[in-house]
Amino acid sequence: MSYTSMEEGEGSSRVMVEEEPKIAFFDVETSMPRGPRERRTLLEFGSIFLCPRQLVEVAEPFVTLVRPSDLGVVTEELERKGITRGALEDAPPFYDVADNIHNALHGRIWAGHNIISFDSEIIREAFAEIGRSPPEPKGMIDTLPLLTQTFGRRAGNMKMASLANYFGLGRQSHRSLDDVRMNLEVLKYCATVLFLEASLPGVLTVENLVERAITRSQANGAASPEVPKPVARSSPDSSKRQRTISRVDNAIQAGGNQQSIDPATNKEPIELISNIEEMTLGSGIQIDASSSGFSGFLEPDDVSTESIQISVPSSYRLTRKTSIKHKGSPIQLCCAGLRIQFGVSTKFLDSAGRPKLNILVDIPENLSKILEFCDGIAQKSSQDSGSTSEWRPLIKKYGYVNRPTVRLHIPTIVSGEAATYGTDIYQKEASGNIQKLVFSKVDVAELDSWFVRGNMVDAFFSLELYDYEENAGIRLVAKKLVVQSK
Repeated sequence: MSYTSMEEGEGSSRVMVEEEPKIAFFDVETSMPRGPRERRTLLEFGSIFLCPRQLVEVAEPFVTLVRPSDLGVVTEELERKGITRGALEDAPPFYDVADNIHNALHGRIWAGHNIISFDSEIIREAFAEIGRSPPEPKGMIDTLPLLTQTFGRRAGNMKMASLANYFGLGRQSHRSLDDVRMNLEVLKYCATVLFLEASLPGVLTVENLVERAITRSQANGAASPEVPKPVARSSPDSSKRQRTISRVDNAIQAGGNQQSIDPATNKEPIELISNIEEMTLGSGIQIDASSSGFSGFLEPDDVSTESIQISVPSSYRLTRKTSIKHKGSPIQLCCAGLRIQFGVSTKFLDSAGRPKLNILVDIPENLSKILEFCDGIAQKSSQDSGSTSEWRPLIKKYGYVNRPTVRLHIPTIVSGEAATYGTDIYQKEASGNIQKLVFSKVDVAELDSWFVRGNMVDAFFSLELYDYEENAGIRLVAKKLVVQSK
């Protein structure tokens, strides 16, 4: 924390005024791990320093390449980004730039895209490797969960490249300083749209505003070919979910003060929220089940609770034949970008004494509402059937923010002495390539190396009811899990 002195007239005493910490908007570039046990190596660090009230740069940026101990981590993809073997050979090792990085970050508010689970962890690991204490933030602003929660699914998977394309900002370079400045522009664009929506609803749809931005970008030749344009998706509730903003070409009237803001350029400063909290992920990420080979799985926003019902056998008892249906078909759901809170657990046993495998994940609000509704009607059906079993709630609250979590169960298929997973498990690389993981046997330790706390997973799962040993409830059975690599 720094202080400035103020003097009030001749002979007056000096008053020390506490300055608010600058925001360090930063990004790291790393090597890509070649296996589940290989760690990423820090290759580049870049940061800009902002005034928290106006979001303008108030100091010189800092950027540096970092020479790894093994130049073999440099791939063709890194070479294409400009992080070449030759450039890294001439770069300083982390030990030589650790002081500069520490000074850039320590005691400041940290900001960036997915920094809580990725960039900040890379920094901590790098300092740990040289036996030094890492820098500590005054607060954190992670724009991935922040924008996912507030801006929603309209920009697709909420990666920086998708958000930049959504607003017509061009191609992401995947270089630290460029990505930081693109991140800041995206944050300003999103803030402007949300401000307009809240202040002047009912005049212009979000899609029309974005279309203007994309058209302008295409005219300048800056649109990125890597990410598709936003496509309107219809669903039973799409008309209710459509949000609107107002076209404002010259000025915005708010509280009697006129402020010139152009939604296309957003050159005016934006006031940042005063109470900075560490945000948690609430996924609004889009996933295409039909193109994944798992058609029939519905995203939460495509589910209408009015169309959900319990189908029970003639005995009206809650058995495995009881099913939860949506529009007459057994409900199966898919949701992308679920953060793993706890890896593979084996503390529960099946009737044969074998461990039941499951992982605990955070879920977004839209999925939570669907599952809560299903849980409620299933519990009522259980009580109406005369069951005396204790109902086990499907959703549990976790952490100081009471975020909703669920367990995704990974079934095992036993054939003689051999057992395999009943869930298809894939790895999604940062490039977007998806590869199926092949396991020759059930190995909890190997499986746990993939489902690490903080990792993101795309999940396709079904809802199965159970009533066993005086316990009843809904079990989420994973049919397909895609572990994401950054």
